[in-house]
Amino acid sequence: MMLRGLALRPLYFAGFAGLVLLGGLLLAPWRSQPSHEAVLVETDEICVVAPPVPHDPKSGLGLHAPRPVPADARCPVCGMYPARSPEWAAQVIFDNGDTQFFDSPLSLFTYLQDVGRYTRGRQASKVAASYVTDASSGAWIRAMDAVYVNGSSAAGPMRAGNLPAFSSAALAQRFVSARGGVLLEAGQISPQLLQNLNGERRHAHVESPP
Repeated sequence: MMLRGLALRPLYFAGFAGLVLLGGLLLAPWRSQPSHEAVLVETDEICVVAPPVPHDPKSGLGLHAPRPVPADARCPVCGMYPARSPEWAAQVIFDNGDTQFFDSPLSLFTYLQDVGRYTRGRQASKVAASYVTDASSGAWIRAMDAVYVNGSSAAGPMRAGNLPAFSSAALAQRFVSARGGVLLEAGQISPQLLQNLNGERRHAHVESPP
C-alpha cells in the first residue's frame, strides 16, 4: 500500500500544478488591467449615459428656445449633473428640439468640436441653437454672442477653468477686474485652448480628495 501511495504522489502534484497554472492564466488578463480611473485618465474615454432630452410641446417654450435644466440631466462630456451648478450650465438644442445639457461653457464648446463622439448619430450641422448662463444675471444667453473670461480665479463645477460667460464685454471686464483673466469671443475659443483647459480640469477632478 505504501509503494502504491508513493507511486501516485507525483500524479497528485502534477494535477495540482496544472490547476495553479490554469488559474494563473485565467487571472492574468484581470491583473494586467489598470483601475477604471486610470483608464479614464490615460485614454480620455468617457462612458456616460446622457441621451438628449426631447422637446416637450406642453412646456410652452419654442422649439429652439432655452429651457430649464432637468434635475437628472447629465453632461455628455464629463458626466456631471448641470442642475447642481445652474450658474455655469449650458445647453445645445438640435433642429428637432432635442437638447443636451452641460455643466459649463467649456463642456459645451468641447462637445461642439466633436458632436458625434458624445452623442451617437448626431452632427454639428443639426445644432439649431446653443446657450450659456450669464454669470452676472443667471439668464440664458446665446453661446456664440457671449463674451467669455479665460484664466480667472473662478474655478467652476470641476474646480478648473470653465470659461464664465457674460452678455457684454463691459460685464466681463468688471468680472476680470475682480477675478482676473482675459476676455474672449466665441470665435477665439480654439481647439488648443479647449485641450489645455480640459487637461487642467481632468487633473483637478482626478487628484482632488473625495
